[in-house]
Amino acid sequence: MTRSELIDELARRNPHLLQRDAEAIVSTVFEEITLALGRGDRVELRGFGAFTAKSRQPRLGRNPRTGETVAVGAKRLPFFKAGKELRERINRGGKTAKAAAMAERRA
Repeated sequence: MTRSELIDELARRNPHLLQRDAEAIVSTVFEEITLALGRGDRVELRGFGAFTAKSRQPRLGRNPRTGETVAVGAKRLPFFKAGKELRERINRGGKTAKAAAMAERRA
């Protein structure tokens, strides 16, 4: 799903929101996550997962074209760890825990 598809889906599911309001919501959420990671904070969305920034030490790399050794500086990279509920929903094909429990009772 692309950013524009997410905005369209949010607007479709919430008819009281204008398209520009849905776009502002999505942009604000992404911007706040980005700012928090930039500050070194952890962003946890219960049931979904956690975003963190991991540090990489400087190292020597190789230019794949020439084979020449190149110094690669230290950097920070975003990292995402899926939450338990997200992993379970993916493995159940998108059903919620409540829907899965009801299906089990019927069987």
